[in-house]
Amino acid sequence: MNITERIKGILLGPKEEWQTIAGETTPIGDLYKNYIIILAAIGPVASFIGMSLVGFSLPMGGAFRVPITSGIITAVVQYGLTLVGVYILAIIIDALAPTFSGEKNLNQAFKLAMYSCIPGWLVGIFALIPALGVLGILGLYGLYLLYVGLPVLMKSPKEKSTVYTIAVIIAAIIIFVVTGAISRFFIPDIR
Repeated sequence: MNITERIKGILLGPKEEWQTIAGETTPIGDLYKNYIIILAAIGPVASFIGMSLVGFSLPMGGAFRVPITSGIITAVVQYGLTLVGVYILAIIIDALAPTFSGEKNLNQAFKLAMYSCIPGWLVGIFALIPALGVLGILGLYGLYLLYVGLPVLMKSPKEKSTVYTIAVIIAAIIIFVVTGAISRFFIPDIR
């Protein structure tokens, strides 16, 4: 399936699209090549353009821009950590499956992690204009996608989906905090 149709399906008809996705046997490498490498770049590239080229207005007048070298390093580090973070989240989803009466299947867990991230990756485009960054909250739609997809892909009972979803969200938050800490180690100080 082409990337545009899949994105449209997962965003506008997730219940039906998860059923289709569950039956696919796409290898993880192909999911990286056909989806993640492209979609995960949206936020870092938009953020680089927005923060280093566009900048944002300061209350006392003028504008602030992140130096280009710092912006590039930041974008590359964020991109790399995103690529790794999706895989780690999939491992956690897979490891938690038996706890919530689901079936372990890393490929299904990876699809679940990846497709649930799509809204977050797409809203990264708002970073082009730093003042619109607040619209990134729309990426939280991915939590709903996760909730709807867990019982379908991981075969967990619907009555355990809420707790399973909460456990995965907590894991995702921990991954986000850890990758944020790691990225701060590599990103140059812009003061």
